[in-house]
Amino acid sequence: MRKSTKRRLTRGVLYAIFIAAVVIVLVFTDWARIQDQYLRIDIAREQFPQIITIALRNTILFTIIAFAGGLILGIVMALLKLSSIGPYRWFATAYVELFRGLPALLTIFAMAYVLPIGLGIRVPFGQVGAGLVGLILVASAYMAETIRSGIQAVPKGQTEAARSLGMSAGRTMFWITLPQAFRIIIPPMTNEFVLLIKDTSLLFIAGSTVFTKELTTFARDGLSINNNGTTLVMAAMLYLLITIPLTRLVAVFERRLARAR
Repeated sequence: MRKSTKRRLTRGVLYAIFIAAVVIVLVFTDWARIQDQYLRIDIAREQFPQIITIALRNTILFTIIAFAGGLILGIVMALLKLSSIGPYRWFATAYVELFRGLPALLTIFAMAYVLPIGLGIRVPFGQVGAGLVGLILVASAYMAETIRSGIQAVPKGQTEAARSLGMSAGRTMFWITLPQAFRIIIPPMTNEFVLLIKDTSLLFIAGSTVFTKELTTFARDGLSINNNGTTLVMAAMLYLLITIPLTRLVAVFERRLARAR
């Protein structure tokens, strides 16, 4: 038997197995029970408009705040890590390794409870503010490494040309190196934004009020009240509505960057 024939037979068998599995699932799944437990129209109607005007709005708002704060702090830590001054470099390295090594949930918990109870330090804007500080610390550690790698990927000739024209080291970094570095790191930074959208679900550990719930907390409360998973399905759909276009955007950026190179 020829290799091409064997490959076609193998592909045919694999397709047949997949189709058979799908048919078995469709035939033996209790669709009435799934609809009753996860797709109740009456419960879905009850969640509007709060699931959009409160939960989705807060999820997007918290993501933007955490990303902006993480980006600013990440730039600072990346520059410190590239510093020729040892103590600055050591501090930035310790910071990055600490907050990349700790679970985000533990960091948020520490900001929301350990600091106020143990040290008497209270973060502005209450528990939500403390949770956001935790997210910012974790995000900045990951962003710092991404930004550092982007800076180091900029050809040294660019820096040398700017310095030869009389630009100071600071001006060269902020007007020549960083803009080119950010062009390189757009895809991973967009991925970081997507991860932050999902990580806002961890803010539940810090506590929330009626008006500060994000999608996951809102869905969990709906599950507790109605003893039904419809709100979880709605929250999942809203998460996908945000994250899928962003992940597609990352793929577009990566293809354009590959062509540019």
